[in-house]
Amino acid sequence: MPDPDVEKRILRAELRERRQNMSQHERDAASAGITERLQSLVEQHGATSLSAYLSMPSEPDVRPFVNWAEARGIRVLFPISREDGLLDWTVGEEQTEITGITGVPEAEGELLGPMAINDVDLIIVPAAAIDSTGLRLGWGRGYFDKTLGSMGKCPPVYAVVFDSEVVESVPREVHDQPVDGVVTPTRTLEF
Repeated sequence: MPDPDVEKRILRAELRERRQNMSQHERDAASAGITERLQSLVEQHGATSLSAYLSMPSEPDVRPFVNWAEARGIRVLFPISREDGLLDWTVGEEQTEITGITGVPEAEGELLGPMAINDVDLIIVPAAAIDSTGLRLGWGRGYFDKTLGSMGKCPPVYAVVFDSEVVESVPREVHDQPVDGVVTPTRTLEF
C-alpha cells in the first residue's frame, strides 16, 4: 500500500516546479481571474469579515483581492504561524509584511489569538492542489488542517489554486480537512 506522506511529497515537488515555471504574464492573468472570482464569492456570501493569507511569489496572488476587500471595509484576518503548530490571527493594521517562522509572508499587527477566526463569514486558504471531492493538499505544515479541524461552526472554506491544480485525487491522511469550494483563475467549484 502506498505511503500517503511519500505520495504527498512527490506531488508537492511536481506542483512546486510547475508553479516556478509559470511566466509573469500567466501569473498576472491568473491573479486577475482569481480576484474577480473571490470578489463574487464575497458578494454571494454577503461576507463582512473573512480570513485570507498573503501569497508567496509562486502562489496565486490574492493581494489584489485583499486590497479590494479592505477598501470596502471588509474585516480581513491574516494567519500568524506559531511554534506550537496553531495559528494566531491579526488584521494587519501595520500594512506591512514580515517573514513568519515557516518562511511565508505574514501581516504585522496585534495578535488576536487562535479563536479570532471563529468570527469570520468566509475563509480563504492556500493549497497545493484540490481534488474532485474537495480534499485539500496543503504544503505539509498542517496549520490550516488543525485550524479547520478545531472549529465548532466553520464558515465556508475556499482554497485558491491554479487551474491545473484541480486534480482527480490527492493522497489522504486522517488529519486532512476538506474545503467547501475552490477558486481558480477561470472558475469557482463548490463541493
